[in-house]
Amino acid sequence: LGDLARLHFSQVHTLLAQIGVYRGQPPILYILCKKDGVMQKEIADSLNLTPATITDTLQRMEKARLLERRTEDGRISRVYITEKGKEVKKQVDDIIKNIDEETFKGLTVEEKQLFRQLVLRMITNLTQASTK
Repeated sequence: LGDLARLHFSQVHTLLAQIGVYRGQPPILYILCKKDGVMQKEIADSLNLTPATITDTLQRMEKARLLERRTEDGRISRVYITEKGKEVKKQVDDIIKNIDEETFKGLTVEEKQLFRQLVLRMITNLTQASTK
């Protein structure tokens, strides 16, 4: 599983870098597509990070015009996805879909379902073990 995860991660991030998207940015694009105009703290909370941790990522994304930050009432700053950000998010979706298709090529529907069940069981096992 470790080799599979590393290969998948490497391929995804190589292809994302080709369209100017870097590690940590796809989850932010997904959050903003679901709910635009959120505060930085809300994004950080959704990702289980601190607001300070995602500051550099947001600045890089703002510089690339994927998002913009607007201050309301002179103190509340909200993050909004731009049209370019929406277009890039669609490209990200396509890349992920294509890699997933490549990953599972040649597997039957039943094999895919079994794989998913086994992985979910392993996740449950590790989650339960970490709470003991």
